[in-house]
Amino acid sequence: MATWIDQLDALLFLAGRFGWQWLLFRLGYVLCMRVGWMRFQFPPYEWDERPLASWLRPGVPAEPQAYAAWRAEHEPAFFFHGPPSLPADPPWDPQSVVQQAERILQGELLYFEHTPFPIGFPPDWHLDLHSGLRLDGRRHWSQIPDFGDYDIKFVWEAGRFPHVYPLVRAYAVQRDERYAEAFWRLVEDWAHHNPPQRGPHWKCGQETSLRLLAWCFGLYAFRRSPSTTPERLAQLTHWIAAQAERVERNLAFALSTRGNHAISEAFGLWLVGTLFPELRAAERYRKRGRALLEQEAGRHLFDDGTYSMYSLNYHRFVLHVYILALRLGELNGERFSESLYRSIARSVDFLSHLIEPDTGQMPVYGSNDGARVCPLDGCDFTDYRPTLQIGYFLTQRRRRFGPGPWDEALFWLFGEPALRSQQEPPWSPQGRGFPQGGVYVLRGRSTKVVLRCTEFRERPSHADQLHLDLWRRGREIACDAGTYLYNGPLPWRNGLAGTAVHNTATVDDRDQMIRLSRFTWGRWAGGRVLRHEPRLWQGEHDGYARLGVHHVRTVLSLEDDRWLIVDQLEGRRPHTYRLHWLLCDAPYQLDAQAGRLHLWPEAEGGLVQVGVLEKQGTLSLVRADPESTRGWRSRYYGHKEPALSLQLEVCSERATFWTLFGFQGDLVRLDGPILQVQIGGRTIEIALNRQIQP
Repeated sequence: MATWIDQLDALLFLAGRFGWQWLLFRLGYVLCMRVGWMRFQFPPYEWDERPLASWLRPGVPAEPQAYAAWRAEHEPAFFFHGPPSLPADPPWDPQSVVQQAERILQGELLYFEHTPFPIGFPPDWHLDLHSGLRLDGRRHWSQIPDFGDYDIKFVWEAGRFPHVYPLVRAYAVQRDERYAEAFWRLVEDWAHHNPPQRGPHWKCGQETSLRLLAWCFGLYAFRRSPSTTPERLAQLTHWIAAQAERVERNLAFALSTRGNHAISEAFGLWLVGTLFPELRAAERYRKRGRALLEQEAGRHLFDDGTYSMYSLNYHRFVLHVYILALRLGELNGERFSESLYRSIARSVDFLSHLIEPDTGQMPVYGSNDGARVCPLDGCDFTDYRPTLQIGYFLTQRRRRFGPGPWDEALFWLFGEPALRSQQEPPWSPQGRGFPQGGVYVLRGRSTKVVLRCTEFRERPSHADQLHLDLWRRGREIACDAGTYLYNGPLPWRNGLAGTAVHNTATVDDRDQMIRLSRFTWGRWAGGRVLRHEPRLWQGEHDGYARLGVHHVRTVLSLEDDRWLIVDQLEGRRPHTYRLHWLLCDAPYQLDAQAGRLHLWPEAEGGLVQVGVLEKQGTLSLVRADPESTRGWRSRYYGHKEPALSLQLEVCSERATFWTLFGFQGDLVRLDGPILQVQIGGRTIEIALNRQIQP
């Protein structure tokens, strides 16, 4: 547990990193929230106190019939105008989304694109279904804490209006007017229960921006439906204008977060300015949103294609935002800069090196809050192919993958001709390093190792230097624990962000960095790559320098998809060193004395063997510990599943851990400082007490 001295040190570190102006703004914002100043800056009011006419520029009629006629004549371009006709033989199953839309009408919604919850129709907009607690929808948003006995993300999820996308997609299949009417009922009920500046749904500009996007999708999809009356159209524009103002007036806070909030809120502002030119502030919204989108891409999308939040899910999130913006810009004759297109192309290329092309899976790297900007396909949340397909087509006008369910998003954003575009030939990804994002990929014949090691340029989300993922034939063997919950009963308050659950070593049960708050680390651990060759990677980090300990990890590719990992930790006094591996949940047999774990022992399974050079260590294996974070992983927000947590601990001045990922017939033994690995009839010898060589 960090002391107040540690936390003060971490605070000073952040001030030195980002500047005192940034720190004073953040502290001042918290103070304004606590003393009630935000209630004066964002005064609550009733919808009818600021009617539509007060939001429209001169010359645009506010009377519903006249406004609807004006809108029909001046409507900007969108991805579609009314529901598009589906291809004769689409490469996805259109009926699956009809079933999802019917479940929405019956009051069931998939939270975080995975877990169904009976929320009702319309839902209780202020209920946290995870804790069962209900937030006060009449309180000013600044009076509602981010965290309490509830998880506000379970309140915000329905308020993002993820219902809209299945309803729109099902409407294209069935032309069932119940889906259009459902959209309008949901919007009207939300507005009735969420008057301006009150309740949790006015608290976050990013949540507001995602809601605005969903409402625009519904408006354009159902524009010709009998349910879309002039009165409803005028009301929707009124409600959108009020929320866009909320986003703009708090943009300074979004920019201070130095992450995806600034990008998504700039997009929300630009979206409203582009699609609703009739608003008084539209031109300002459009110009400011566009400028910020360009600016934030330059700051946060690195030159090697990686992203500053050090999270693959957040990377997909902002990539999706930019794809939508660039495509809408093309459709409205306002193309973004070529440098931004190049940044998106580099991001797509980076993710292409990590994806498993047969499943669309990625390592769960960094924070994973279950967010996708606008799901327009029936693929699983963990499948990145839909985003890479649209990103590749945007930048190359070709398809990265062959026909499949991931093509539905391509159809909605680019139309049916995109489905007939040229496909890239199958590619054979090679090992690659992305130093700015700190991601390194090594490859065997049918295996892939992904490592993390970087000198952080922005705020890290997890204390995970030198973490290693291992994939074999498309299946995760050594994996990341993910996130699970940002707020929950201990130990689940972002408890999977710490070092102990990652595939690396800890010292004295301490994190590599000092945790300042739930999401903020101080004294960032600096990583440095020492060697990066096709069969050898070596890196170090200084996260435990404050304890007088130096950690170096060496990864060796042995023949036929075997991998040897050596962790060398050295201090000036005895420490408790602990090596941890989180493994997929599989049938296993453990030989604790030999440190051998057989996975899938009844088949041609794998072997994980661990040991330590200096002295006998203590080995433990835990699966789904009900009292701690050990033995769990989370691929979807709010959902955890069992995993195998293998841990080797030793108390010494120094420790040299070794780990072999191989197969059942492999044998490993220690002869003094020499590690002998027997693979078939060949023995490989590696000296552990000096610089390790392949």
